[in-house]
Amino acid sequence: MGDPLERLGSEAAMGLESTIKEELSMEIDPPLKENLATAEDWRKALNKVVPAVVVLRTTACRAFDTEPAGASYATGFVVDKRRGIILTNRHVVKPGPVVAEAMFVNREEITVHPIYRDPVHDFGFFRYNPDAIQFLDYEEIPLSPEAACVGLEIRVVGNDSGEKVSILAGTLARLDRDAPHYKKDGYNDFNTFYMQAASGTKGGSSGSPVIDWQGRAVALNAGSKSSSASAFFLPLERVVRALKFLQEGGDSYMSKWEAISIPRGTLQATFVHKGFDEIRRLGLQSETEQIARHASALGETGMLVVDSVVPGGPAHSHLEPGDVLVRVNGEVITQFLKLETLLDDTVEQKIELEIERGGTPLSVQLVVQDLHSITPAHFLEVSGAVIHPLSYQQARNFRFQCGLVYVSEPGYMLFRAAVPRHAIIKKFAGEEISKLEDLVSVLSKLSRGARVPLEYISYMDRHRRKSVLVTVDRHEWYAPPQIYTRDDSSGLWTAKPAFQLDSMIPSSGVNGKATHMDHVNQVNHQELTDGVSSMETCCEHASAELNSHNEAGIGSKKRRVEEDISSDGVLADGSLNETGVVKLENKSATENAVVSDYPGAIAAAANASIAEQVIEPTLVMFEVHVPPSCMLDGVHSQHFFGTGVIIYHSHSMGLVAVDKNTVAISSSDVMLSFAAYPIEIPGEVVFLHPVHNYALVAYDPSTLGPVGASVVRAAELLPEPALRRGDSVYLVGLSRSLQATSRKSVVTNPCAALNIASADCPRYRATNMEVIELDTDFGSTFSGVLTDEHGRVQAIWGSFSTQLKFGCNTSEDHQFVRGIPVYAISQVLDKIIAGAHGPPLLINGVKRPMPLVRILEVEFYPTLLSKARSFGLSDDWIQALVKKDPVRRQVLRVKGCLAGSKAENLLEQGDMVLAVNKEPVTCFRDIENACQALDNGDNSGNLNMTIFRQGREIDLLVGTDVRDGNGTTRVINWCGCIVQDPHPAVRALGYLPEEGHGVYVARWCHGSPVHRYGLYALQWIVEINGKSTPDLDAFVNVTKELEHGEFVRVRTVHLNGKPRVLTLKQDLHYWPTWELRFDPESAIWHRRMIKTLDCRNL
Repeated sequence: MGDPLERLGSEAAMGLESTIKEELSMEIDPPLKENLATAEDWRKALNKVVPAVVVLRTTACRAFDTEPAGASYATGFVVDKRRGIILTNRHVVKPGPVVAEAMFVNREEITVHPIYRDPVHDFGFFRYNPDAIQFLDYEEIPLSPEAACVGLEIRVVGNDSGEKVSILAGTLARLDRDAPHYKKDGYNDFNTFYMQAASGTKGGSSGSPVIDWQGRAVALNAGSKSSSASAFFLPLERVVRALKFLQEGGDSYMSKWEAISIPRGTLQATFVHKGFDEIRRLGLQSETEQIARHASALGETGMLVVDSVVPGGPAHSHLEPGDVLVRVNGEVITQFLKLETLLDDTVEQKIELEIERGGTPLSVQLVVQDLHSITPAHFLEVSGAVIHPLSYQQARNFRFQCGLVYVSEPGYMLFRAAVPRHAIIKKFAGEEISKLEDLVSVLSKLSRGARVPLEYISYMDRHRRKSVLVTVDRHEWYAPPQIYTRDDSSGLWTAKPAFQLDSMIPSSGVNGKATHMDHVNQVNHQELTDGVSSMETCCEHASAELNSHNEAGIGSKKRRVEEDISSDGVLADGSLNETGVVKLENKSATENAVVSDYPGAIAAAANASIAEQVIEPTLVMFEVHVPPSCMLDGVHSQHFFGTGVIIYHSHSMGLVAVDKNTVAISSSDVMLSFAAYPIEIPGEVVFLHPVHNYALVAYDPSTLGPVGASVVRAAELLPEPALRRGDSVYLVGLSRSLQATSRKSVVTNPCAALNIASADCPRYRATNMEVIELDTDFGSTFSGVLTDEHGRVQAIWGSFSTQLKFGCNTSEDHQFVRGIPVYAISQVLDKIIAGAHGPPLLINGVKRPMPLVRILEVEFYPTLLSKARSFGLSDDWIQALVKKDPVRRQVLRVKGCLAGSKAENLLEQGDMVLAVNKEPVTCFRDIENACQALDNGDNSGNLNMTIFRQGREIDLLVGTDVRDGNGTTRVINWCGCIVQDPHPAVRALGYLPEEGHGVYVARWCHGSPVHRYGLYALQWIVEINGKSTPDLDAFVNVTKELEHGEFVRVRTVHLNGKPRVLTLKQDLHYWPTWELRFDPESAIWHRRMIKTLDCRNL
């Protein structure tokens, strides 16, 4: 999720929102008395204060309530040295799980634990072990709220703008400023005055002491206004009260802290202080004003007025906005402090309020509610989502009742269903949800892969429920659901299973024979969740949200079509003959009887072409989601749409071909919607071509039902003859409404060579490919197929991902569409049907050997022969190449070799490839054919290549590499970073670290140790504590020996080759080490814990 630009004007990179509605402008009278403090007095005070001020480095491990997950800097100061208590802001202590360290001015660093955060006001406390400070002489800073007055000269001492120690001067200008409003959907203080001064504090100064010349803290720095130099300080009266309660718990530091209950009362009503002039306009009687002025302190200028009331609270239906508070229990109250003192002293008791509503006196009796009872202290984590009871803070912001089931972070499962952050879940799987326990109960009854409806409301559209379809994770992308509960004794949030794990049974699905997902294993009984809710790839803190939910900040690829042409006609069925070529043949009488029962099978649009009518039943709309926990291989989004074509359909297996800008990686959830039959079923990625831009996805035909299986067809592939310039083709695809759309086009270039540059974050890019260009199409978001007039598929009209760069630091993701010849698809399909000699994969309950692909891991680009002649290529070779291919008139040159390939140190950049095995080559397909011929020969997989290098012809024996179509099948999460083997797009950069290559950091998680210490993506980890980590197995062996809380020395190498050494502190409590691996025996991604908090190696 991204960090806000500014938050509370306090933490590093966090401050006031730029959209604050009010702009303050005020003038103050001269100080009431001359300030007698001298420079020497200030020097002495600062010498005493600075050693007690600490820099706090906090990491919010999970999004919770008003705060997102993230890492930041702030300030605190010691208020009780003997007991080891540090005072800072509530938004620093965080309402949810937090890990923090305090660094004193002499660079001594200690771990601190939260012991209290106020539910309303912006203050909280950390505790530390005073004995851990060995080399610093310091004293606690006394709290003196009574010393604050207008005109008082003050100093703000803290970590302003990350400068460790910064001292800012100012003068208190106001003591009765309204509490600042920071965010409409985040933390805001209320029911208190704030102080104001023009001290100009910035990010990082949250929690700084505001001191006078005697070294006393008179206020607590809380926020600032980014558009001016104004700073906002919290008064200390309620802080002093809370500190006294904590001090009563013991006279000295104890290793085992005993949680202290600090009484806090509330009416769930917000009051504002308004001047008498405005209150008169609200109808205040003059007699009441006279009573208030006489009973209040000298100089009182107004009274308290009800601003808002939370539904369902004690004041609901009793108090209304505009009510003027006159008395409480017979005592005139015009100040926040007196009202709050009374409420805190009468928790769970009745009080009597005398108010005036439009000039009419009223008296109401209300029961003071325990404020802690409506402050959530537990949450459910499921599939990366954080769900907990709605807090008083957010209930006040959104005007909902406290305790409703609130989505603090949607995670993956809810993100797939488009459930936004801040949603309130009202109904799930047909059952009303009023509290978190209801949701847990429903979840425990659901099976993996189940699809159930969910209803929610949002504060942005509060009067209407929205209904979505939630799919329970079928693969083990995330750990089992956990309930985290706050433990104030340890300062940690302890986790336990949300329910008995065997209650979440597997569902049926793609790999099932009888029903929808049969061969899914039971979820492993594992402890703790991984907490992956947001991921980043760059080395900066992203502020944009991924697809408006995911925090990598890159939008999804969506297909949109302007014209919708209806065509549901079905003419023929496709089946495979012994050669694997799809043929059109007539259905049997029985099947025709079944088809005739389905109206869509006989409804053909009058204006649809023959090609469109034939091909429509073979088209499939893809919706692909990638879980944040395994966004591998540089995939740039969580959500993709696209159109694919069925290339094989039988009673036991269906295969769909689609571009790799729709199905980018195998670790994804694929849903298929068929044009021929209204059904949506899951698919499984079974083959990702290592070079060509296509993937094969399998589905289970039995899930279509007898009618669906009969009307769904496979297309006939026509790999030969190849398309030529000027040929007419039909471009056919699907609109988002699953309506076939087509147009007749002309091939303008049948062999356009692609040249896609590497993205900032390396990801798959099509190389060594010739594509088909048309004169007209439907735009860059429309994909489908190219067919002849009989509906035979000659090419896939697929999407390609690229990145446009503007200047040095700005880039933007784009996509374009081109035709992909089907010859490569046809070759792989033949091998699958005939029974390849590769590794087996379970598809629909049947193990099928999948093909291996022999490739030359070298990137080529074509050069015109006219240019080659200028480089010195002989006329004989030019004539030979022209004779071989009179159309292209080109020669292939080496752009680079993939690092770690067998060709790496043999071919050089700029080499011209003239012949392979003495046969001239002019295009990429010539080299592909030569590689495939090696599978039938006995030459150890080497190509005899003739190249032209720097004016000389050279014969080389170059090795080829054999790759499968599985993609990356193993990933490790360590300290919040996603680690994998370097994928082809990284190796295509031509560089791997010399230190045994290392493992590659693909992503990192907000709120994790790697976020806290800066181990970001796009680099290799080559050593940990001096031990080499050349591959994932070595990495696991090293990391599983590391203990909880241990500082680890990590050596990394960036993509640019720059080495770096950093240290980080391992946190197994919130971030255990786990592995996710694809199991071809079950076709399921399984999770395995490697190291947990109890130091078990699993």
